[in-house]
Amino acid sequence: MQKFADYIEEIEIDSLWGGKKHIRWELNRRVNILSGINGVGKSTILNKVVRVLSQGGEFPSHLLKGVRLRVNPEDARWIRYDIIRSFDRPLLNMESISKINLNLSTELDWQLFQLQRKYLDYQVNIGNRIIATLQSGAADAAEQAQRISHPKRLFQDIIDDLFTDTGKKIIRSENEIRFTQIGETLMPYQLSSGEKQMLVILLTVLVEDGQSYVLFMDEPEVSLHIEWQKRLIDLILDLNPNVQIILATHSPAVIMNGWMDSVTEVSDITDK
Repeated sequence: MQKFADYIEEIEIDSLWGGKKHIRWELNRRVNILSGINGVGKSTILNKVVRVLSQGGEFPSHLLKGVRLRVNPEDARWIRYDIIRSFDRPLLNMESISKINLNLSTELDWQLFQLQRKYLDYQVNIGNRIIATLQSGAADAAEQAQRISHPKRLFQDIIDDLFTDTGKKIIRSENEIRFTQIGETLMPYQLSSGEKQMLVILLTVLVEDGQSYVLFMDEPEVSLHIEWQKRLIDLILDLNPNVQIILATHSPAVIMNGWMDSVTEVSDITDK
């Protein structure tokens, strides 16, 4: 049986930059922010850690020489994780996408398409749990059902609040995510880059369904309004208090809401 870690306690990397540097980073259970000037290795560190994890989250030591993870509990050999990157660049394989009749043009569009499918699965799962709870006959069944559906409603409320200045609202009667704006229906692919980026981040968190997992983010602030940058970490933790955030950023705004103590400089975890 697969045993999943709740979070990563320490990341150790040998021979970063061709044998010149050794990384040892002790992590917080909740929020870990990697900072430093361009070229110092923030993205390289995150990429090496993600590469050591298989697609299913297994991390046997032979997968990538020189990268070691200490996790909690210590005998776990699997991690649930997601990776968020910031680039809204054109899709490279447009021909394959056009064959399935999708109006997608950027990598964020493709991520949103994949997340829509996960969102449908998520709704089926919570729907089944709500039905089972209501049929259980428990005295507090209605309250339990409300708790099960709370994250989805919170997600919708957060998105409506973030998009309020442009008058966009999630259509809550739809199974897929669509928006209404001044009487028109919009698909997620019609949003701005910043709106897509925030939607991708929060939807990624939601569909993990409250499980303990690790969210890696590489410069998630790109395209985000400064007020959204300030709220980003808190919104993620509101949606899933069990997530561990590991992110690299250049933005002071991301840490403004009380996260200064969670910042680690690359130079502080590097043996020269």
